[in-house]
Amino acid sequence: MTSTTKRLEASKTKKGFITPKTAPYIFVLPALLLFLAFTVYPIIASFLLSFQTRISGVYSFTGLDNYIRLFSDPVFYKALGNTFIILLVQVPVMLFLAVILAVLLQSKLLNMKGFYRVSFFTPAITSLVAASIIFILLLNTDYGLVNYILTSIGMERVPWLSNGLWAKISLIMVTTWRWTGYNMVILLAGLQNIPHDLYEAASIDGASSIKKFFHITIPQLKPVLLFCFVLSTIGSFQLFDEPYNLTGGGPNNATLTITYYLYNQGFGYFDFGYASAIAYVIVLFIAVLSWLQFKVVKE
Repeated sequence: MTSTTKRLEASKTKKGFITPKTAPYIFVLPALLLFLAFTVYPIIASFLLSFQTRISGVYSFTGLDNYIRLFSDPVFYKALGNTFIILLVQVPVMLFLAVILAVLLQSKLLNMKGFYRVSFFTPAITSLVAASIIFILLLNTDYGLVNYILTSIGMERVPWLSNGLWAKISLIMVTTWRWTGYNMVILLAGLQNIPHDLYEAASIDGASSIKKFFHITIPQLKPVLLFCFVLSTIGSFQLFDEPYNLTGGGPNNATLTITYYLYNQGFGYFDFGYASAIAYVIVLFIAVLSWLQFKVVKE
């Protein structure tokens, strides 16, 4: 055996278990361990916790008691109803506005496109606590700027945050303001991937701008719109920051969302077993609604 061969064998021996085959797994191992510790383990632990109830400071297995309690809880149905109202009203309005803004920003007639894109996207990255304080000042019944303008033109003051109906409307407005620009950017990316040849062919055939919009733009955007619908559905069931900062779930639970109710049960009353049951019911609702959306589109 030559000296060169001996050196190669010695270097292989020193490497030990780090070989070209094992090296990728070793590099992935830290991320995998973090994923298992902070994602997989909490999911499994919370699922097991949903079948337990704290009795005299000790969690004991009680079977389906938390789920039975959940489906006989009127506050849960109130929170679920509020969430569905926000979902059914806010999401279509938001996506309609996002589509219109995306089409306008795609137009060749508009200048300063970069400025407008940043302006509309900024609410999505704005601190919601700061934004909520501003909206509370704007929507104050007695001293808010919005009611000042309304009374200046002869209209009555609107109890934006102290009336159940108007509180829901305020919450929907703030949520729409926050997420319209975010969805606009996604739809704008979808618009830029539509072949321009389709529009040129439609122009040759004499199609108007409205016909191009409904027969080319919308059909071509269908996968992106579905993506935005699914994301917005998930976001509606996770809506917490806006009602927590703006209305506190009030008045009289009028803006209490399902995630806010989960938070109250877990971190307000420290009933983590019941809160875990709520969490898994939310997951079930999201899964069913997402499946229905894919089923309706059939693509």
